[in-house]
Amino acid sequence: MQQSDARYAEERARALSRKYGGARIRHDLRSKGIPEALVQSAAGVAGEFDRARAILERKYREPASTREEWARRARFLQSRGFSMEIITRLIRGSEESV
Repeated sequence: MQQSDARYAEERARALSRKYGGARIRHDLRSKGIPEALVQSAAGVAGEFDRARAILERKYREPASTREEWARRARFLQSRGFSMEIITRLIRGSEESV
């Protein structure tokens, strides 16, 4: 494990975190040949709920009004690598505020 590997993993994870969730970031880092210990530390899930909310708000300006619309948004977040736990919390929180 070299310092440059750790620095690369952290920088790559930070850059991808603007658009993607933890699962997608971990997959990307593994595909680049980063050791598993660095993958896990760099792709931490701290703030993942807030990132998912921000990504959803950037993509969809209006709140979802139907179940079909929420299903579409859930699939979008899944494709970005967010866990179902995060997606469910986000959807439940939005339904309570409506």
